[in-house]
Amino acid sequence: MTELTEPQAAADPRSTVDWTRDADGIVTLTLDAPDGNAVTEGEFFTASLAHTVDRLVAEQDEIRGVVITSARETFRTGNTLGLVRSATPETAAETFQEVERVKGLLRRLERLGKPVVAALGGSALGSGLELALACHRRIASDDPRIEFGFPEVTLGLLPGAGGVVRTVRMLGLTTALRDVLLKGRRHRPAEALELGLIDEVVPADRLLDAARAWIRSGPDPVQPWEAKGYRIPGGTPASPSLASVLPSLPSSLRKELKGAPFPAPGHILSAAVESTQVDVDTALTVESRYLVDLMTHPVSRNMTKAFTADLAEVAARLRPEGHRARPVERVGVLGAGTMGAAIAYECAKAGIDVVLKDVSSERAEKGTVHCRELVEKAVARGRSTQDEGDTLLARITPTDDPADLAGAEIVIEAVFEEPSVKHRVLGEIQDVVASGALLASTTSALPITLLAEGVTRQENVIGLHFLPPGDRMPLVEVVRGAKTSEESVARALDFVTRLHRTPIVVNDGSGFFTTRVINTFVQEGVAMIAEGVPPATVEQASAQAGYPTPVLQLTDELTLSLLHRIRQETPESAQTVGGARGGHPADAVIARMIDEFGRPGRSMGAGFYEYDETGARARLWPGLAEHFGGRPRPPFEDLKERMLFIEALESVRCLEEGILTSAADANIGSILGIGFPAWTGGVLQYINQYAGGLPGFVARAEQFMERYGDRFAVPALLRQKAERREGFD
Repeated sequence: MTELTEPQAAADPRSTVDWTRDADGIVTLTLDAPDGNAVTEGEFFTASLAHTVDRLVAEQDEIRGVVITSARETFRTGNTLGLVRSATPETAAETFQEVERVKGLLRRLERLGKPVVAALGGSALGSGLELALACHRRIASDDPRIEFGFPEVTLGLLPGAGGVVRTVRMLGLTTALRDVLLKGRRHRPAEALELGLIDEVVPADRLLDAARAWIRSGPDPVQPWEAKGYRIPGGTPASPSLASVLPSLPSSLRKELKGAPFPAPGHILSAAVESTQVDVDTALTVESRYLVDLMTHPVSRNMTKAFTADLAEVAARLRPEGHRARPVERVGVLGAGTMGAAIAYECAKAGIDVVLKDVSSERAEKGTVHCRELVEKAVARGRSTQDEGDTLLARITPTDDPADLAGAEIVIEAVFEEPSVKHRVLGEIQDVVASGALLASTTSALPITLLAEGVTRQENVIGLHFLPPGDRMPLVEVVRGAKTSEESVARALDFVTRLHRTPIVVNDGSGFFTTRVINTFVQEGVAMIAEGVPPATVEQASAQAGYPTPVLQLTDELTLSLLHRIRQETPESAQTVGGARGGHPADAVIARMIDEFGRPGRSMGAGFYEYDETGARARLWPGLAEHFGGRPRPPFEDLKERMLFIEALESVRCLEEGILTSAADANIGSILGIGFPAWTGGVLQYINQYAGGLPGFVARAEQFMERYGDRFAVPALLRQKAERREGFD
């Protein structure tokens, strides 16, 4: 029989820890959230944890052991983001003390003298996993959806509540760095068990029983690294085997970062190595110092602003009010090519029945083959079971008959980028699908208002721009046409959210936001080739700027022929870049690559790169130096900044013209949608944080305009804000 002692909530109704003790003296601490969300970092959790640890210490003689679990699907997520937002170089000392206070609570928990076990029925990420690592055992549910890991590095931080110190002591230096700390990898239960992050995996309905059974078995409540004679797996820097590897780690890290200004990986490496050479408590202090240095670093502040404040703003204000959610049980996808098949796969993965239509049954079936390949990859990577994959595929029906789309609540066309073709396929099914069905296009550049002219119910037409590859890119650009209703926007947002994608809403116009801005990036890279810059230098400049894919490589992926066609089909007003009319310096290079050299991109096996018979990228095409080289070279710093500046300037124009409606949309859309370097915090935050603020950015843009052309002209909105010393908020 369970003895229910007075809950923590009696002291504070906002408490995040509930306490019960059974007749055996086993205390169960259930993490909860007063606002009904996942249990995250915050002052109330810290206060609740402190109160709970004090009580455990005071009542330890009556306690046999402790089980920590969660009332939510997520065990606990979070990190020091609240502290990051308030941390500054001036408050570094106070921030350090607060970090140490939280770590001290976990240290007291693991040295309680009673066995403590984490019963992980949901994902434990960031400080959620750090709390679990402070327990003496970790038992997880066998749910393949849950994840364990430290994503802090992707926010420009490090796990600062003991995550570095404890994983290194558990797994060894090289394994902890490679598999847990440096990449922000997330592990499913089976992977985490094999790695050693957790100790046991059991069915979900046995989770608490297994945790209590372990306590009843009478385990020694001591962390392995506290035991006499314990040695860190793989040794310390004094060990010959590790000493021979250590010198290569910094150079390997620099090679992987390609010169991009991300400080977190280097700090993680330093904290991990140094932690192995001192005792646990000193190691935890070392970890805190590296964390606080990151918390006050501009790059970390940029990244946390983007992935917390900006992302929250996007999510909070998107959906138009007053429109009820409408269930979606059936989706039609028109066009079974790579993008259409990927969208069908994502819909089916979300539990929605999909009709995948193409002009012939053979082409429709080919789309399902691509879906099957995606399932096989997911199973091979442990992200799905074969049964789940088979169920997913069973939801997809290939067809060439428009009548099979009867009853579809949403239709997404993913056919050839030609208005007449899109008009035809949408017109063909508009009277077949469910009454009032949402009619969406995944066009990358054609105005939605133009496409809506091909149907009767233009208020139901909207853009759902899935960026390639459609099964992996996290952003969907929701495009509101001139006649798109607010109800259609609300329905589109509900649908995108169900697919676990991040939506931004933009207004209509050629290229919208993502295509329009990314085109300036690739064109600037190609313009450098026109200037005679060695192609390897162009690639290195984009890598050192922090772009995830070098610019010429990305251009090949997008295909030069597509870029050329977009330039030709875009109205003259949209070709006006920074007030400059006429041709772009990249145009002549692209035209020669297509017409003279027959090298339109990777899809045709030849572009700026050469490709082998399997389609793998081999090397940069030597002909680039022969046909485009030999002229004076701009400063390398100019090359790096030009790509960042040209995208930032075009984003300001999108805001100025009403395509974008907020800085948050620009920042999130640029990072998640077009690969703008995450260290900047997004395309408009890059302007905010530039040396000298907006006036400094304007001065540098004017320098670029003088050197490279009036595509770098400063938009009026930017100049006005600079004069008023404002930022993009």
